[in-house]
Amino acid sequence: MQSQEDANRAAFIEEAQDLLAELETALLELEEQPDDRDLVARVFRAMHTIKGSGAMFGFDDIAHFTHDVETVFDRVRNGEMPVTRQLLDLTLASRDHIARLLHCAVSGEAPDLSHAAAITASLRALVPTSVAVAAETPALDADGAECPPQPDEPCPPCARTWRVRFRPAPSILFSGTNPLSLLDELRDLGGARVFPHFSDVPLLDELQPELCHVWWDVLLSTESDEAAIRDVFLFVEDDADIDIRLVDDARIVDDAAYKRLGEILIERGDVSADDLHRVLDEQRPLGRLLTDAGVVPPERVEAALAEQQAVRTIRQSRDKETATRDDSGASIRVAASKLDFLVDLVGELVIVQAQLSQAAHLRSDPGLLGLVEELERLSDELRDTTLGIRMLPIGTTFSKFRRLVRDLSAELGKDVELVTLGGETELDKTVIERLGDPLVHCLRNSLDHGVEQPDVRVAAGKPRTGTVTLSAAHAGGEVLITIADDGAGIDPARVMEIARKRGVIAPEVELPPREAMELIFAPGFSTAEKVTSVSGRGVGMDVVKRSIEALRGRIELDSAVGRGTTLTIRLPLTLAIIDGLQVQVGGESFVIPLNHVEECAEHTTPRSGDDRQRIINLRGEIVPYIRLRELFASPGPVPGIEQVVVVDAQGSRFGLVVDCVVGEHQTVIKSLGRIYKDVPGISGATIKGDGSMALILDVPGLVQLAAGLPQGGQAGASVAAGGAARARPAAMAAPSRGGAA
Repeated sequence: MQSQEDANRAAFIEEAQDLLAELETALLELEEQPDDRDLVARVFRAMHTIKGSGAMFGFDDIAHFTHDVETVFDRVRNGEMPVTRQLLDLTLASRDHIARLLHCAVSGEAPDLSHAAAITASLRALVPTSVAVAAETPALDADGAECPPQPDEPCPPCARTWRVRFRPAPSILFSGTNPLSLLDELRDLGGARVFPHFSDVPLLDELQPELCHVWWDVLLSTESDEAAIRDVFLFVEDDADIDIRLVDDARIVDDAAYKRLGEILIERGDVSADDLHRVLDEQRPLGRLLTDAGVVPPERVEAALAEQQAVRTIRQSRDKETATRDDSGASIRVAASKLDFLVDLVGELVIVQAQLSQAAHLRSDPGLLGLVEELERLSDELRDTTLGIRMLPIGTTFSKFRRLVRDLSAELGKDVELVTLGGETELDKTVIERLGDPLVHCLRNSLDHGVEQPDVRVAAGKPRTGTVTLSAAHAGGEVLITIADDGAGIDPARVMEIARKRGVIAPEVELPPREAMELIFAPGFSTAEKVTSVSGRGVGMDVVKRSIEALRGRIELDSAVGRGTTLTIRLPLTLAIIDGLQVQVGGESFVIPLNHVEECAEHTTPRSGDDRQRIINLRGEIVPYIRLRELFASPGPVPGIEQVVVVDAQGSRFGLVVDCVVGEHQTVIKSLGRIYKDVPGISGATIKGDGSMALILDVPGLVQLAAGLPQGGQAGASVAAGGAARARPAAMAAPSRGGAA
């Protein structure tokens, strides 16, 4: 069983990874807006949080290294240092080193301490000499004489004195927080005197050692502002009563403030309790002073006091409502494995619900049918809610590519700007996790092969800085991810020339321009003249194509010489459960994803057998169709009246001719295994209510297959159904390229 300490360390590692992602994003934004103080505060807060959490959970190497980086960046926050490219480079390198320290903590490897020392030394070298000298210059008093040294508790020059009351909840120790370490952090801010309070410590026989019964007042002299002092208590704000006030500020005039200050003065021995009470008794409220002076009538003072009390009541009520609203919107962190298991259970529940529904209809029991309908409604809601939990904004993936473009463009000597759009578009977390590597390959290709060198772009009349646009958008039941650049584009003639040299195609083969460009997806193909750290090994776009197809997606290519290249990736929203339309062809069942279905219509089979046109007139619109019976070589007699399921395939309407339409069903997607996973036109399988299997059709792939276009690297590939592979009939006419292709 995992101990509490191990659980805390695991929680820190997970939180630190999120903070590192936030730190990287803030640094990259800061590079574009170096004068944005909010971004500087975000960077500092992320580093401060990593440092504090690391020290709390025993990651001392991370805490020490981050403290040095934080100290340098604190100069930036205080306006003592500018934000420069070199500073950002070193801070990003510090972020990478912290990530390596986390990896070492998990794997047990020894960290590279020399690398940390080199980064820290480089950062310290950036600190202006005037700042460093000022830190070492002795403080002077009003007469210009040097202040006497205070080695125990030095106070910085021009410091202000704060009273910090830290009253932790008794259960604060349960979270692993050490209150004494927080007091040490306060001491690091300046001169501090700590006054512990033991009034809440119970008698020995009632003492619970796991609870914290002590609280503290601290007199702190520091140049830091209130925000910096509150940062010390960043992690315990919900587990402690924290009150920070200036004790040398004339704005503190309320009685409560005087009394708190008096308590500290008594504890320091600066004044006796009797003298303090005598002085406080002489204080008179402001209203009484104004009334005695004849400035304001007594009734006006009473009215003002009543109004003040009313305002106080309203504010308290509003604060309470805000706290309740914040609590209702709170979130919790759940392990991904638990979500995956929950989705699997919901999938099995959907299958059982379908079986129960079929059994209820066979019995024709009205009471049972009513319960089945209610169960179907609940299972639909449970399915949608469960899948919604797994949906994440794709912007979480987009953000990390900004660093990739920044570093790679510098390595290639190019000026490239990454523009991201549609980051709020949501996609299943499993799809997002498996999408990272393909997008990296596509972006690297855009930077290396697409965007030209700055002087080449200027000579061509283009801006010196190239642009790569990464965008996402919903399109029906799919997500479209687009990677577009304004670079040199793809020359089909050069692609074919290289393909012939590398043996990808035969020397005598001539291909149309669009098919020639798609040769870049062939294994081993590369247009690079030499092998570099970025490209030239012929590994990339073929891997991208296989990865996207493994996600039941497709990749489309569009390019114009001199104008740029656009890659469009089409992906399903989820890989778990979909709504499908069940159809039958020759006694076999198939499922068409409902997001592709537009309508259904009747189709009369031509008695002459002359069906080579493959088009139907649907309310005046000419729609090409595919006969699934012939495509899958299904046996059995052809019904006199068939059904046409009109689907949307890549923006065009196509008809799928089937024997009959069974109806709409929730479909739990099951993989087909290694042997059948690459079958063209088939994306998976599902279990029907009677326990038999139905294949799920890949509509765009099916249309491409029927049209004779390249599918998985070959045209007219075979389709497997019922365990047998059957070739596409030669009589199947190919629709025009303006259609589904």
